[in-house]
Amino acid sequence: MSTPTETTTHQSHLVRNALWVGASFALAAGMGLLRNMLIAREFGLGAELDAYYAAFKLPDLLFTVIAGGALTTAFIPVFVQLLSTEGITSAWRLASALTNLVVLAAVALAVPTALLSPWLVRTIIAPGFTAPLQDETAILMRLVLLSTVIFGVSSVQTGALHGFKHFWLPALAPVVYPVGTILGALWLVPLWGIRGLAVGTVIGACMHLLVKIPALLHYQFRWWPVLDVHAAAVQRVAILFGPRVLDLGVFHLTMLATTNLASRLSAGSVSALEWGWDAMQIPETVIGTAFGLVALPTLADMATRGDLQGLRDTLAGALRLVLALALPAACALIVLGQPLLRLLYQRGAFDGAATEAVYIALRFYALGLVAHVCLELVTRAFFARHDTVTPLLAATGSAAFNILLGILLMTPLGHGGLALANSLAVSGEVAVLVLILRRRIGSIRGRQLLDTLARLTLATVLMAMTMLVVYRAIGEADTTTPMIVASVATVGLLSYLICATLLKVNPLQLARDLAHSGAVPHRGAIRETEPSQRGVTRR
Repeated sequence: MSTPTETTTHQSHLVRNALWVGASFALAAGMGLLRNMLIAREFGLGAELDAYYAAFKLPDLLFTVIAGGALTTAFIPVFVQLLSTEGITSAWRLASALTNLVVLAAVALAVPTALLSPWLVRTIIAPGFTAPLQDETAILMRLVLLSTVIFGVSSVQTGALHGFKHFWLPALAPVVYPVGTILGALWLVPLWGIRGLAVGTVIGACMHLLVKIPALLHYQFRWWPVLDVHAAAVQRVAILFGPRVLDLGVFHLTMLATTNLASRLSAGSVSALEWGWDAMQIPETVIGTAFGLVALPTLADMATRGDLQGLRDTLAGALRLVLALALPAACALIVLGQPLLRLLYQRGAFDGAATEAVYIALRFYALGLVAHVCLELVTRAFFARHDTVTPLLAATGSAAFNILLGILLMTPLGHGGLALANSLAVSGEVAVLVLILRRRIGSIRGRQLLDTLARLTLATVLMAMTMLVVYRAIGEADTTTPMIVASVATVGLLSYLICATLLKVNPLQLARDLAHSGAVPHRGAIRETEPSQRGVTRR
């Protein structure tokens, strides 16, 4: 039987790796902001940029179907199991088979999609666009499809490295990816216009794969020209993959439906939703995705050993920590979103009306930030136990609710109603999954979580009040936008940390609690190997 120290080591690794991955995602977010600043300067917020963002919807869906988060969450538990039972050769053979299958599937789906792109844009993606804009969207889609094969291969290699609990170079991949679009904005847009951005995404996809090569070589990467469709390991991945791909497919279909509805609103609505979503995704990725990626191998290891107590404790501790980070982040986006957007983007073709349009979307998306962050962890608790069906059913219900609410809310609230529909739907999805999980594995310290949530909510409310007072005082003094953002953000952060400390829910203390909690695992535990969309932000 393993000792408490071994479980503590698992959770200490989780916190340490999550901090690294979160820091890398923060750097990636910074690169994404630089990319968006260049795009904003060149194109503003209008029909041409609407076409660019609409062009990603179907390729993103295909990427999800072929090799997005669906494949990695199905692949990692089986890969980890092979590593511990059959060794590294069997594990890499599984990775080879999946890589080969991904390439074949990507080509088989991308080619007919490219041929049918004009019809797909007219009837499914953006029926509200003008005919010339639909034609441009189809051309852009064909360019973006080239990156789908590259991202598919890169996704499998990321999953393999996460299986080794190596997160460093995979976490850098989203950092280098926006560089391709930045190069496109600087050098290709003057030559090819908006199409230069699409070519830049292909360059970025290549960089996303190449950055992981040193780590792959370190872990003795091997490739075989095999498919192994009858192999037990491949079939286990397929069984887990089916429901999960439908789950993420439902998510992307919901986003596609949102684009369809937004294309019927005023020009710029599609772009405003994309930019508002991207702004909300920065803290969601840094907090939720980072912890979700790192937690999956650890939770899968605990589930394999039958260590339900360790799984419950780790999940509860991680949820308390991400709540302590996500609540103030959501508050800051709502209070400071408008001046922050003005500071980052309002120049060149991006005017005050564009800032206001994006802020409307951001404000409503921010209401769902906490739910999105929690969803990253809660769903992975199901995946760790090889259950991808339950999250699929919850996501399907959430998607239907999202679309229905969007139709109802878009008339009174415009594109803001579509963003609000997303926040309400995902909040309901998380609540349902938590209730189901509690029935399956027992209590995840529900009373402690509710107590922590109440304390954090109070600290966040006090933070918001402080920020608004300072915001009003500085605004009346006609201070510059950078000074407003810096001053209000600093005061808000300090007030939150003080309040959280007094209420005994300081994020640093919660991180220490998670790192040092020590439930005793059951028999058969194995040690961790040393240093683990929802998916890649592909725009």
